[in-house]
Amino acid sequence: MFLSLTSRIAAVGALVVIALLALVASLVDASRQSRESFRWVTHSAQVIEAMEETMAGLRDAESGQRGYVLTQNPGYAQSFDRRVADSLQSFSELVELTRDNPAQKARVQSFGSLLSERVELMRQPLELARQGRFDEAEAAIVGGRGLDSMGQVLLASQEFLGEERRLQMDRIEAAERRLEWGKRLALIGGPLIALFSLSVSVMVIRGIRRPVRVITRAMTSLGSGDLDQRITDRMGSREFNRLAQGYNQMADRLATASDDQRRSERELKQVHHELLSSSQVLRQRGEVIELLGGMAHRMQAARTEAELAQVIHAFVPRVLPGLPGVLYAYNNSRNLLVPISTWGDHEGDGDAFGPDQCWALRRGQSHFVSEPGTDIVCDHVGDKDHAYHCEPLLASGEVIGVLHLDGVLDVESGFRIKVLVENIASAMVNQQLQRDLKEQTIRDPLTGLFNRRYMEEALALEVARSARSGSPLCVVMCDVDHFKRFNDEFGHDAGDLVLQAVAAELGHRFRDGDIVCRYGGEEFTVIAPGTTPEALLQRIETVRQAIAGISLRHRNQALGSTSMSFGVASWRPGMDREGRAALQAADAALYRAKKEGRNRAILHVEEAA
Repeated sequence: MFLSLTSRIAAVGALVVIALLALVASLVDASRQSRESFRWVTHSAQVIEAMEETMAGLRDAESGQRGYVLTQNPGYAQSFDRRVADSLQSFSELVELTRDNPAQKARVQSFGSLLSERVELMRQPLELARQGRFDEAEAAIVGGRGLDSMGQVLLASQEFLGEERRLQMDRIEAAERRLEWGKRLALIGGPLIALFSLSVSVMVIRGIRRPVRVITRAMTSLGSGDLDQRITDRMGSREFNRLAQGYNQMADRLATASDDQRRSERELKQVHHELLSSSQVLRQRGEVIELLGGMAHRMQAARTEAELAQVIHAFVPRVLPGLPGVLYAYNNSRNLLVPISTWGDHEGDGDAFGPDQCWALRRGQSHFVSEPGTDIVCDHVGDKDHAYHCEPLLASGEVIGVLHLDGVLDVESGFRIKVLVENIASAMVNQQLQRDLKEQTIRDPLTGLFNRRYMEEALALEVARSARSGSPLCVVMCDVDHFKRFNDEFGHDAGDLVLQAVAAELGHRFRDGDIVCRYGGEEFTVIAPGTTPEALLQRIETVRQAIAGISLRHRNQALGSTSMSFGVASWRPGMDREGRAALQAADAALYRAKKEGRNRAILHVEEAA
């Protein structure tokens, strides 16, 4: 059976229609896929841009942090906060853009952890600097943790950008393949659809191929490093115009980011040079701090002023080389600054002087004269024309001493002397506290005389000395006559007043070499080395008369006459070495003085065997 010509024409017509519809459908699908591919290309560009802006913000923040720590300029700290916020904002956009890619999303999460760690590491020195602790902030930056952290962040960002650029190139290639496929479909129509589809094919090819070529050429140039490449041609469609506009914006931001990166690199180089010089200063300061630590340890261990002076003499010239000087300690009883240690070729005589003769003590702060006539010269300075520096040693507002240096201090010596003065003042205060504590253990709190414990130790020592040298040694036991009357008639406060007055006379009337002690209650003991009983009796008579002449009043009441009885004994070879026998003999003589009428001195006489 043969088909008629009409049927054949109809069949051919049907085939033409079907082929045309298939061609149209294929072209529509190819166009859709091409738009989708270019949308993904744009998406990759946005992802790359977000990562680049995140890294640019982080680098600028790092520059701001280091600039503030090194220069102490608050403007750098403000730049740090602003750029950290910008970096975190760009990172948030990056997180949103990578939600559709599990692999890149995982890399972004890992990068985010490193980014947070890096920001926190940068904040720590910045917070130290904002608290004024710039030395600690510099030490934290030089420590090296920031460099390692930044290296990890850069590695993670480069890995992410490398993967995204590979995806971008794959998507560009896919778009080109799909465009090529569309081109071939447009050319496969045959003579039956050529006239119908020619205009459409030409329009489609022109509307897609040229913009794609332009965009591809621009992106290839951009990928090769030409950041000045822009799309200026009209693209012929709204979509390609938007794509070209997006490309130009991305290129502008990349160029800006590149400029910012180069500027950051220049700033980092400058900061690096400053850090190198700062590290040298820090190393020297570390050596000085170690030296000061050893000095402080020895000063705290010193038990006497002479030992402290030895430590000062040994260490201060090493801490402040080329600066001779002298250390003065304040003597409360004399109200004078007394030299205790001198080092180097000090140009003064080191005489003691009053606190008002030093301007550093009068002002309560450093006082120095760098050149003649530039400031007032302290009265204690011998040569009025040489440069010097006085540093007061204070503790709780009280004067401890003065550190005097010959010469002018530089900036680094200013740091050293600050720590040095603190250590010396602390050591001198510690030594003063030790002396005070020792005084409290050997002194009677009411009378200020030595207590019984100290008397027993001193007596044993004097007995041993007398036994070696053969020099005489006498012991006096004495107490206040009718002392109970003062307590009973006027109260214990009046009794304490009597004891204090008697103790003052005893301490004043006996020799400096005699040891006057409160034995207990109203009893007192005097250890008199190097004197005979006869000579001691004359001295006691003077003391007895002075005490008898005391006139005391308590609460506007006259307390009446005061007198004392004395018993004197000598230590002789053959007696015990602790002096108990001599004390007992003096106590027996005191008992006789009481029995014979009081207000007298009796010498113990050894009874014949």
